Amino acid sequence: MRKHAMALGGAGLMLGVSLLAVQAQELTGELPDPPAFAAQSEPTFVSISEIMEYKALPEYHEPDWVTSKYVDAGTLPPVAERLPEEPLVFKTANMPDGMGVYGDTLRHVIGGRPEGWNYIGGQSQGWGGIDIGLSECLTRTGPLFTVKADELEPMPNLAKSWEWSEDGHELTMHLIEGAKWSDGDPFDAEDVMFYWEDNVQDSNVSAVPSGTGTPERFGVDTTLEAIDAYTIKWTFKEAFPTQYLYAMAYDSFCPGPSHILKPEHPKYNADNSYDDYKNAFPPEFMNMPVMGAWVPVEYRPDDIIAMRRNPYYWKVDEAGNQLPYLNELHYRLSTWADRDVQAVAGSGDFSNLEQAESYVEALRRSAEETAPARLQFGARTIGYALRMNLSGNGWGEPDEREQAIRELNRNLDFRKAITIAVDRQRLGESLVRGPFTAIYPGGLYAGTTYFDKASTVYYPHDLEAANTLLDGLGLADTDGNGIRNLPDGGGDVEITLLANTDYGTDTNLAEGVIAQMEPLGIRVIASFQAGTARDDKAQSGQFDWAVERQGAEMVSVVQGTTMLAPTGPRTHPFHKAGTDGTVDLLPFEQELVDTVNAFIATSDNAERADLMKQYQRIFTENVYSVGLTQYPGALIVNKRFANIPEGAPIFMFNWAEDNIIRERVFVPADAQGDFELHPEMLPGAPGSAGPM
Repeated sequence: MRKHAMALGGAGLMLGVSLLAVQAQELTGELPDPPAFAAQSEPTFVSISEIMEYKALPEYHEPDWVTSKYVDAGTLPPVAERLPEEPLVFKTANMPDGMGVYGDTLRHVIGGRPEGWNYIGGQSQGWGGIDIGLSECLTRTGPLFTVKADELEPMPNLAKSWEWSEDGHELTMHLIEGAKWSDGDPFDAEDVMFYWEDNVQDSNVSAVPSGTGTPERFGVDTTLEAIDAYTIKWTFKEAFPTQYLYAMAYDSFCPGPSHILKPEHPKYNADNSYDDYKNAFPPEFMNMPVMGAWVPVEYRPDDIIAMRRNPYYWKVDEAGNQLPYLNELHYRLSTWADRDVQAVAGSGDFSNLEQAESYVEALRRSAEETAPARLQFGARTIGYALRMNLSGNGWGEPDEREQAIRELNRNLDFRKAITIAVDRQRLGESLVRGPFTAIYPGGLYAGTTYFDKASTVYYPHDLEAANTLLDGLGLADTDGNGIRNLPDGGGDVEITLLANTDYGTDTNLAEGVIAQMEPLGIRVIASFQAGTARDDKAQSGQFDWAVERQGAEMVSVVQGTTMLAPTGPRTHPFHKAGTDGTVDLLPFEQELVDTVNAFIATSDNAERADLMKQYQRIFTENVYSVGLTQYPGALIVNKRFANIPEGAPIFMFNWAEDNIIRERVFVPADAQGDFELHPEMLPGAPGSAGPM
């Protein structure tokens, strides 16, 4: 059993004259405006109704080879029978390059590795857009970067429509009727309820690998019931919590195939453990039924994942052409840095350029006339922060040293000392020179909808004041080894810093933080972990500090809103419930929780804007996390691809793979290459060549 020791003792009373002097002086300053960056592109704003609708069309079409090889042979039903009664129809006028043609391959490169195909059971498919190509969710958010602000709400998807009860506590959703999984099994409310009851509500299941599939994500005491095969009803504690519609999109509410997964779940199979359930479909298992546009058909460890078009995909264009246009997706299993290199070189087709260290060279290469790829920069929606573990009551079962560090983390003067010791300008320039990075004080990102500079408290770099603050907390170097000691005879102030080695930017920023803590007399020890190992430590509370790239909640606010504060025992990334099941909120955290809950409870845009101003002030004034830097991302797209929308961010409401609506992307016939590994293969179809 680990100990929970209050190692700071009376440190809160040890405020000397030097600290009072610091409190008397002005620690805040004017937040610099981000530098101008002319390379950014802007989207064209439209209504959701201009993007898509659900309707029956007079006729439907598919690639000729599907008809001749499978339908005419009697091994696959005609396309009209494989589609829903009213498929989702993408409108031609909203397609940047118009209606597409069939053929070709989109080649991705990723640094992750697949654990297996049970996404709703907590398995990662390796990221990089694989899961987005496989999974479909009740609602959709990626393309919302093009939706008019006064009409902003999630797009329908598996849920084709919904309506609120008069009192706003009930939401009735109507699922798409007649849609099928890629193996032909009907999609219906059973799939939705299996995900909700036996994955989200089952604490033994880590629903979705990012940890967002928790009950609190959809509101405290929220219930869901099936009315019939294509109707479900939500009941919420709050009235009209439209916020939760965003949580029903990727990656929190994407049902899995219950007809395949349910027999492996311990509730329905007494011989299976929860580990058996999670790992029942390893990456070698091919043709896992999906609702997405492509199905995995080949996996070679440390080499490639190949995915082929879903013969039962339930979306079409206005001419009735079944989507997707692209026959195949590839995911080369390499490194995240290699993703950028291959996209720039033309051996890869698509990359979210998000490692700032690569920007200058990528821009130089794309400017060359012979460059195979083009670069498209978006807004500064990539932001990194130093997050401190603020749980004082046992999350992660801290030992004595860890508990002492958490008590420091919970002290405002300590957090102020850390934030003013960070030289953000130097951190940004260490990544890339030029007008890319901007000073980031924490909280909402500059340039996003709800950001308000006047409500942002900024503590400029001031190393002398930082040392004075730490002196006032009684953190002195009592043993002369150059490292401050905890009060009352405690050991060295030694802090572990968690960072992800999958990304060079993460480790570079972490190393920068470690170096900038040395003049404070604080020893920071790197805990560099890769992929899921890093995620497991973060989600289980096994860290003192963490350098993290922040998520959608700091960009759109309306998505992942419950994660903006500890609104539930498991909603927040760096302050979850302790061993007694409660979150020991600091007073300002309670203010943040109240503000976030008020934001969720209102649909008045003016009130929401005011609440986010209040949130930003409380957050930055209390240094809820230490902002490090923010910068724009860019899409690297091979020039042969069409229907890539202008201004598509690499991350806003979702990742770029969803933002660009990949099922509409195509390659003109005269530009198509010979990249398909399994031409004319259909996942799981009798008589289909290739891995089965």
